[in-house]
Amino acid sequence: MTSPSPYQPPRGAIAPTAPTRYGEIHPFSHRGRLGRVRYIGYSVGLGLLINLLAAGWGALAALSGNQEEMMGPFAVGGLIFLAVLAVAFSVLLAIQRLHDFDASGWWSAFALVPLANLVLYLTLLIMPGTQGANRFGDPPPPNTTGVILLALVVPLILVIGIVAAIAIPAYQNYAESARAASQRASSAQPR
Repeated sequence: MTSPSPYQPPRGAIAPTAPTRYGEIHPFSHRGRLGRVRYIGYSVGLGLLINLLAAGWGALAALSGNQEEMMGPFAVGGLIFLAVLAVAFSVLLAIQRLHDFDASGWWSAFALVPLANLVLYLTLLIMPGTQGANRFGDPPPPNTTGVILLALVVPLILVIGIVAAIAIPAYQNYAESARAASQRASSAQPR
């Protein structure tokens, strides 16, 4: 009898294959797709840029000594303009990220609704993109080293913060007990 066993594993290629074509990245457009790591990296980069600009503005105001001039109507208007550009860029990134898992970009309007924005951002961070092409185009290209490093900034800061929250009080307790032991030792010595 030469019939194959019904318990024999399939012989077809079942492993996912890498796509042969990739879409282009257009960060200043609402078209195209953006993967999770690239979305996180670009968002972190935007946040770092905004914080750097704000710190530079504050340092410039502190060094000039004339705060009224630094906070005049033209300067405040410029800061508002930069904030609006940052929000617009964030919305464009969210739309492209929604396109990656074949959702309409109109879902990004939930960023304006108080609790729905939390659900939206968690969805943008968690949902995997569709394999292969979808109705919004070809899959995004593989991530570069710079994008991966930008995306790792937030977890790195969290780990450093947790380690510092544990290590600093422990060191302060150690220093205090060493100081107390040193005082006891110096007072116990005969004179």
